[in-house]
Amino acid sequence: MKLGDVVNDQYLFEPRPLSGIRVLAAEQMAALPFATQLLARLGAEVVKVEHPVTGDSGRLSKPTIKDPDGLDVGATFLRNNFNKRSVAIDLKSPEGVELFRNLAPKFDVVCENFKAGTANRLGIGYEDVSRRHPEVVYLSVSGFGNDPASPYVDRAAYASVVEGMSGIYEYKRRPGKRPAANPVGALGDISSALFGVVGVLAALRHRELTGRGQYIDIAMLDATIAMTDIVANFYSMGIVDEAAGGVGIVETFEAKEGHFVLQVVREHQFEKVAAITGNEQWCSDERLATRAGWQEHFETILRPGIERWASDKSHREAVAILSRAGIAAGESNSSREIVEDEHVRVRRMLVEMPNEGGEPVLVPGNPIKMSRTPEGPETRVPWLGEHTDEVLTSELGVDAAELADLRTRGVIR
Repeated sequence: MKLGDVVNDQYLFEPRPLSGIRVLAAEQMAALPFATQLLARLGAEVVKVEHPVTGDSGRLSKPTIKDPDGLDVGATFLRNNFNKRSVAIDLKSPEGVELFRNLAPKFDVVCENFKAGTANRLGIGYEDVSRRHPEVVYLSVSGFGNDPASPYVDRAAYASVVEGMSGIYEYKRRPGKRPAANPVGALGDISSALFGVVGVLAALRHRELTGRGQYIDIAMLDATIAMTDIVANFYSMGIVDEAAGGVGIVETFEAKEGHFVLQVVREHQFEKVAAITGNEQWCSDERLATRAGWQEHFETILRPGIERWASDKSHREAVAILSRAGIAAGESNSSREIVEDEHVRVRRMLVEMPNEGGEPVLVPGNPIKMSRTPEGPETRVPWLGEHTDEVLTSELGVDAAELADLRTRGVIR
């Protein structure tokens, strides 16, 4: 899908679910920007506040493209900032803080994802904003939340840090191997973003009912623990790691071309796989009579047997055979394969952003498909401070002379 495309246009003139909701976000990197991008795709108007010199720190991530001024725009920023306007304000200056406080009452939702306590120190925390705007829905996203009782409240965090602390790296670690960091991209970021969006939607509904705003505190570690629920849950039932058994087969296998993923967690599924792969003897082998036995003898019996069967097949051929029999299997796709995948095209799950320096940059589309809510049109990510004058003039009545003065003194860009 190209930038600007409108899908299911028969509903183009129906209001989006969040039409009329306005969001002011002091945000950076991934967790909160992903959340506000999703809110924007559902119809909210999102104004992003960035530092006048460096901007959102996601702009500094690698790889990059160039904006029209020759500034780097990093991949993290490109993934998470469609459909927003950018206002560049120095929140470390008293005048910048006052601009933010004056803007806040114009918006339904105010949010930030600084390290815990930073927004309060800057003077734009919940207490500061709610004094002027009692009905505000205020969202904070940080590594460990803003509860001073947490021993980690002063720590900084990225997705990989909270993922490791959730226990999933050790749970999935193979004997003799190190824990694999960041194996699935930004699980810690995106899980936090999704729970943040749920909190915002619930708080907006609560405000409709009561007239009162509230504070939402999302800790990335909390969100990741919720997503990696098997760790504590299985531990409480005596399974301390994936190798401890009792679950089944959740593994990748090599084919003649590529690899495929297979999940077998029920006995009737095991019997089907044994028959399909020409290993019927497994069904009468006492060593394989339990799921724990499947795991105990996985590397010596099951993997070799399944991979012998797949040795003359591509991963797609193997998956097709297994899928026709009702077995849950899928290709372990390369990046090229996922970009070229027909399902991805049909479901409009990649959006192209033009790139003057080369091929279009691909950004995931909106995974929420709704029958009466149009997808698109998407707007490209904003350049740093692109909408500063527009927003400050329309929202606060700042005139040209004052804008020029603020810009000269570095308060805005």
